[in-house]
Parts: sequence; structure tokens; C-alpha cells
Amino acid sequence: MFREIVSGATYRCLIDGQWRDGRVHPPIDVTSPCDGRVIGKIQALSKEEVDEAFAAAKAAQKKWAQTPVNHRAVLLHKAADLLEEHCDEIARILSEEIAKDIDSAVSEVQRTADFIRFTADEGKHMEGETVGADHFPGFKKQRFSVVTRVPLGVVLAIAPFNYPVNLSVSKIAPALMAGNSVILKPPTAGALSALYLAEVFRAAGLPAGVLNTVTGRGSEIGDYLVTHPDVDFISFTGSTAVGRRIASQAQMVPLLLELGGKDAAIILEDADLQDAAKNIVAGAYSYSGQRCTAVKRVLVMESVADELAALLKAHVDKLKVGLPSQPVQITPLINKQAADFVQELIDDAVEKGAQLLCGGRREGNLIYPTLFDRVTTDMRLAWEEPFGPVLPILRVQSVDEAIRIANDSEYGLQSAVFTKNIDRAFYVANNLEVGTVHINNKTERGPDHFPFLGVKASGMGTQGIRYSIEAMSRPKVVIINLGDERHE
Repeated sequence: MFREIVSGATYRCLIDGQWRDGRVHPPIDVTSPCDGRVIGKIQALSKEEVDEAFAAAKAAQKKWAQTPVNHRAVLLHKAADLLEEHCDEIARILSEEIAKDIDSAVSEVQRTADFIRFTADEGKHMEGETVGADHFPGFKKQRFSVVTRVPLGVVLAIAPFNYPVNLSVSKIAPALMAGNSVILKPPTAGALSALYLAEVFRAAGLPAGVLNTVTGRGSEIGDYLVTHPDVDFISFTGSTAVGRRIASQAQMVPLLLELGGKDAAIILEDADLQDAAKNIVAGAYSYSGQRCTAVKRVLVMESVADELAALLKAHVDKLKVGLPSQPVQITPLINKQAADFVQELIDDAVEKGAQLLCGGRREGNLIYPTLFDRVTTDMRLAWEEPFGPVLPILRVQSVDEAIRIANDSEYGLQSAVFTKNIDRAFYVANNLEVGTVHINNKTERGPDHFPFLGVKASGMGTQGIRYSIEAMSRPKVVIINLGDERHE
């Protein structure tokens, strides 16, 4: 099924229903995070080729918008079935190119198939309404409005490396159900599996031009994509720095931005420490911490800090480290730059007196799971997002101190609070400046129909299946006048 997208070891781009080679620039190497070997090449498209993709998307969108919603849903279900059918193949490529352990890669593909099906079914319930004029003083029933939802047009979907299949679909599927066409810009690391995903939709029968892919160097086409005159909506997942740049360039184009986080887990004195430790380690170190919703710092009451630190260390010591083909939790980070940055944060914490409980070792891009106690607010690790397997413990004297430190961050994605007292849990939750607060659970995304959002530097807009469909569509109002309804 996937033969068309590969020419030798070079992966093509899907434009107007056809897999095409780039005609101008030499292709870009996709390298393994584990050993640096080239595992494939992707096209480096020119601006002129990007124009072709947008032209195809704009032309195809008009007809796709007229396609009955139930037909769109049937097609998405076919895509989900195909994705599941080829799960092992796509998961293997996903694991190889981003060093995600194979079990997590399989889980990502399966979760994506579920996401597509749920989106297809949810889209069939996106209905309009009628609004009577007589609700407003001075009007009678002769005038009313019919409100429907219509697509925005061409959606530019920019996906990240850490979930190139799932987070591509989190943009593609709602956009399609709303009646939009899509330009997908996958990350360089993660592009191969994302291109296979595009083939799944094409093979399911998606009309030519409704989904197009563009790959290339950000310096060549990045700004050109987000400022293209045919873009009607931008959905971006990635770093806060890039998100800010996109927001400054987009002007009046609506945005959905999922950016960075510094998610805090707050542990009160009465918490179930065993349960808290298990949740925190799972939340902090899954996929080597390369998740925006990873637990990235622990704020614990001094009276229980020693016990929690010991429990956390015991769990971290059990984490398996190795290659993504093995049943492990910790694999090499996505590239040398990422590993270098995490190393900087580790070195800064050590130099400033943090207590290293475990880890601190590095082999190439592989950072061993690292846990620090007695981290203070003058250390970079207290504030900066590592996107790697390192977790700081900050000891606090009161609930309000924990809230203050959590809120002092530039980020506002998620937080967690662990306590048996529901009143205190809601006190903390109500005072945290984040999009989501988890009570007695690790920070995480999902289930995928829950609203998902960040505040401050963590994002803009609300995702979640129904919320994403709404974001990628707008109300269309038709007002009907049956006669003179004004009072004399």
C-alpha cells in the first residue's frame, strides 16, 4: 500500500492526490536519534511547489465542503480501519525515526485510529440552531435566524516530532469533518510516519487535493507557509518560541496553538504518597519526558518530602533504559541539541547545590533518568522545560507557596494536586493558572474528547475532538423575515 510514497529511500509529498518528488532542492536526511544513521530522505519543497499544494487544497475544499457529513464520516472510518490494519508497519517506522519504544509506538497508532473514529462520529452531531427574534424586546415571531456551521477553508496543520501520527490526526480529522482541506507540514523527525499516515487517508478514498503534505527546511518554507494568502486557519503544536513567531506573523488568521509546559505536581501532607510517586514517575519519564504534558517539577510539603523523595527514587531506579526496539521507558532523545540542553540543566542544578538522587549519566543522545531533590528557585531546572528525563523536587512550607511557585512560571498548561481532602484539592485547583488541573493523577492529555488547552505561554485556543471541530468551523447565519414584526 505504501510503495508509492517511497522512491528508493526518498519519501515523496502528496500534492493534489499524487505522490511527487521535489523538483528544485536536494532531499533532506532523516537520521536515527540512536546512532545518527540515515534512515530515509524527505523532499525539500520550493515555494513554488508549496503554491501548488495550496492551489490544490483551495480548489478541492469547495467540493469537499459540499460532501455530506455522513459521507465524510464513512471515509474517516475507512481510514481508521486501514491505519489499524497497518499498525505494526507504521509503528516500526515511527519507533525507528523518533526513538519511541515500540510498545508506545504501537499504542500511538492504535490511539490514533480510535481518535479518527470518534471524530467521525462526533462530527455527525455538530448541528446548528434556530434563534427567534421575539426573545429580544420589540420583535415578534415573524423573524428568525437559521444558524449552521461552515468550514473555514484551508487548514495548515503543523505537527511535532514527539507524536507525529497522533498529533497530525488531531488536526487532520477534525478539519476534514468540518469540511476543510488540509496542508500537513510534518516535522523532519517524524516525517516518514506522518507521510505514511497521509497515504492511509488517500487509500481510504479521500478526494485529490483535500489532504496535501509539504516537507522542507523551515528556513526555506516555514515563514512562507504561515503567511501564505490561502491559509484560513493554523493549527500548530511545538515550542513556545516558534508559536510566538507564528502568532506574530498570522495577523488575522485564526490560530490553535499547543506549546510548552512546566507542569507541576503539588503534594500535600495527607496525600497517598505511594500512589503519588507511581503517578509522578509515569508522568515525568514516559517517552523520556519528551511530552508537553509531562510532570516537570514536584512541589512537595517539607513534612513528607523525605518519604516522597525515597519513593520516587525507588520507582525511577526501576525504569528500563535502552533502544526503542526493546521494552524500555527511556530511549535516546530526539537529537544532540535536545540532549545538550538537558545536560545544561543538569549541570546547572549540580553546580548550585541540588541533591542528585539518581541518574545524571549520558551516552550520546541517551540521558539516563535523573532525579534531583532540594532544587531551589535560583536553578534553571525549576523554571525551564527540559523535554527530557530529568525531574526536580522543590520543597515548600505551605500550600500557598506551592501555588505561587507553580504560577510564577511563564507556562500554564497543566498541573496536578495530590491530597485526600477534596476541599483543599479544589482550593489548589481554583488558584492555579493553567488550562487543566488533575486531582490525584499525573498530568496527561486525554481522553481525547476532553477539552485540552494552555494559558499564558502554553498555547491559544481549545482542542479536544468537539472543540477542535468547532475551532475549525464558524457559524453561518441566515435571517428569515416573514413580514413586518416591529411593534407599531
